Amino acid sequence: MTETVSNLDPLDVAEDWKAQGRDVAVATVVETWGSAPRPAGSHLVIDADGNFEGSVSGGCVEGAVIAEALDIIGSGQSKMLEFGVADETAWRVGLSCGGRIRVFVERLA
Repeated sequence: MTETVSNLDPLDVAEDWKAQGRDVAVATVVETWGSAPRPAGSHLVIDADGNFEGSVSGGCVEGAVIAEALDIIGSGQSKMLEFGVADETAWRVGLSCGGRIRVFVERLA
């Protein structure tokens, strides 16, 4: 997986990638509680090759979101993801700072 480095809005990147014929998913932070590294409305776009642009959290959380996005690109089924300190996945993905985030991931049609 590689991150594209640019100052473009991730949604503009998603539009460009779709225009190039790439399969694309968009992850959006829809809710945060407590300490969260990115605010609601933050985006991460991912293509079928694992390229990504933007950010929904940082660290291992983004790795988990990217992995889910690749599955969603394949299945077409949107999914709501939640990461938080009360969840055992929080420790696995590195969100042990006391916050929680909800991220909606969908494939662009």
